[in-house]
Amino acid sequence: MSTDLKTATKLAVPGKGGRRKLTYPWILLIIAVGLVAVSVLRAVTGAGDLTSTGQFGAALSAAVPIGLAGLGGLWSERAGVVNIGLEGMMMLGSFAAGWVGWQHGPWAAAAAGVIGGALGGLIHAIATVTFGVDHIVSGVAVNILALGATQYLATLWFGQEGSAAMLAGGNDKQSPPMPDMPTFTVPGLSDALNTLEGHHWFLVSDVAGILGAAVTNVSWLTLLTVGLFIGTFYVLWRSSFGLRLRSCGEAPISAETLGVNVYSYKYAAVLVSGALAGLGGAFLSIGVHFFQDGQTGGRGYIGLATMIFGNWRPGGVAMGAGLFGFMDAMQLRSGGPTVHALLLGLAALLAVLALLRLRALKRTQAVVAGIAAAVLVIWYFLADTVPLELVEASPYIATLLVLALFSQRLRPPKANGKPYRRGQGT
Repeated sequence: MSTDLKTATKLAVPGKGGRRKLTYPWILLIIAVGLVAVSVLRAVTGAGDLTSTGQFGAALSAAVPIGLAGLGGLWSERAGVVNIGLEGMMMLGSFAAGWVGWQHGPWAAAAAGVIGGALGGLIHAIATVTFGVDHIVSGVAVNILALGATQYLATLWFGQEGSAAMLAGGNDKQSPPMPDMPTFTVPGLSDALNTLEGHHWFLVSDVAGILGAAVTNVSWLTLLTVGLFIGTFYVLWRSSFGLRLRSCGEAPISAETLGVNVYSYKYAAVLVSGALAGLGGAFLSIGVHFFQDGQTGGRGYIGLATMIFGNWRPGGVAMGAGLFGFMDAMQLRSGGPTVHALLLGLAALLAVLALLRLRALKRTQAVVAGIAAAVLVIWYFLADTVPLELVEASPYIATLLVLALFSQRLRPPKANGKPYRRGQGT
């Protein structure tokens, strides 16, 4: 059966068009070029926070909930179920974590967040898989229901006059505070990297600052998230279970003829999707020690964008989450000078894009990219910083730019979002 499923899945995937495969040497080369480019940008602009341990530590924390939401979307859509209800599932996870966390601690809060998100996933699965509701409509409904439910329950459980939760510091907008989640620091290595960063040497100090964020005051939930990304790759691409699940998103009728219970795999995928998004919401509550109304702040939608940017692959989702996490961290740290420095970096990228489009004889796109690069260079030299409003909007601007630039290279699962009923192939 495994060989037949591989054949069915391959038949459902269009040809690659002779595209070069992104091998590990190429990935390492891209990373090296990126590090040198960031170092040059830091040296030219003088924006020291661009490669600081503080900036990348904040970026790592900001990337975790976005990455978990994107990973949740990947599980669902690889099985053929569009899940724009990730935001609502994050809300449920965040609320459940706040409710349990102040009473039983952060680890119990994380488990509660997983259950809360999975509950949202179950609602979405029942609507889409069992009753055949349009996936977009169901996802929007989950988001609306989650928002209303969390606001109502917060008023009922946290803001009730004279309740234990209110006496512990809760109100109708937030839960009582919970204890800290433990963090880990690699002794010796963290101090050595911090010392190297302080010398401000070209490239060496920049690399030290970036690596220092990975070994200094890192949450155990961050380490768990890394494990979930690795585990997702091996489960979905290196196991028979993953092959069957992906076949449900590529060719469910073919999978059914080969004995796969498509409904069961879709249910499993959407439940895992909700659980991962719920863990992302729990991470937000645990990070600030309480649930707060509006805490997710659209990160579920940004997670959906990372999934699309990552072409429905765990590695791509991780890279997208890192990018959006970096931008999110900048606005949280009021990074006006850093965003100002990135104007020059973005101008350089657009100039390269203009040359590539010109080489491909796409003159209109080349002219637009070239003009945009020139405008950014002029803006950089005429201003010393950027408005705070632009800094706060930078994660969402980055989302739009990335999706606009990479949309032509995307290949979603073939049967993603399409209705499926058992027995269609007979």
